[in-house]
Amino acid sequence: MVFGTLLVLTLVTVGVSYLDLPETETVVVALIIATTKASLVAMFFMHLKGERPMVTWPLALTAFLFVALLGSLLVSEADHLFGARFQDSFHSISN
Repeated sequence: MVFGTLLVLTLVTVGVSYLDLPETETVVVALIIATTKASLVAMFFMHLKGERPMVTWPLALTAFLFVALLGSLLVSEADHLFGARFQDSFHSISN
């Protein structure tokens, strides 16, 4: 049942990529589907559905810290990604 659901969600992901949606909406839909698939894998194939909170809380904390670390790296590298410079933010204050 779970394997079939994962296959269907994979086909839905491929189908969404062929739709003529804007890039942002395509990425958001694909991320939602990927999160759903990852949750199914974690719950059923990794047997986390019936685990005690003593196991799930450290896993959730690890996921949260990973996202926070990745987010901080993206913010620190935003000047390369978006062309913004840290000094440009304070240039208007000094003038």
